[in-house]
Amino acid sequence: MERTPDRLTHFNEQGRAVMVDVSDKPVTARTAAAEAKVKMAPETLQRIREGTVAKGDVLAVAQVAGIQAAKKTSDWIPMCHPLPLTGVNVRFEDNGADELTITAEVKTTGRTGVEMEALTAVTAAALTVYDMCKAIQKDMIIGQVRLLAKTGGKNGDYSAG
Repeated sequence: MERTPDRLTHFNEQGRAVMVDVSDKPVTARTAAAEAKVKMAPETLQRIREGTVAKGDVLAVAQVAGIQAAKKTSDWIPMCHPLPLTGVNVRFEDNGADELTITAEVKTTGRTGVEMEALTAVTAAALTVYDMCKAIQKDMIIGQVRLLAKTGGKNGDYSAG
């Protein structure tokens, strides 16, 4: 089904939601990278870095949560296709003060892209950081979730720059 100005790809002829048929698309290598930021007090970030949060190793748990979320994206986002992921890498970097940046890179070889899997991975990892640190600080801010890049597919590559 092609997208035209009068026909959106996720709706059928009755105007109801449909999962797009990708069976005619070629199988290609596809990647996507996304990021999320968690703003917190310097003391909270320091405790994460030192590993002194009572619930355990925040980044290790958040990393596993991000990977698990990428694998389960189609269970959360109704129109996403279940994809056989070939790689998921979740990384953390902080600014040394009050912000943690979470990035995820997701790979597959398939007929549709993995942008939603990368975005889901960073969001789940950020929520896990919040969950593990909420006893220390309840006013952390999860934000700036965005697609950084994608490769493969009919629409070509994208980079946020």
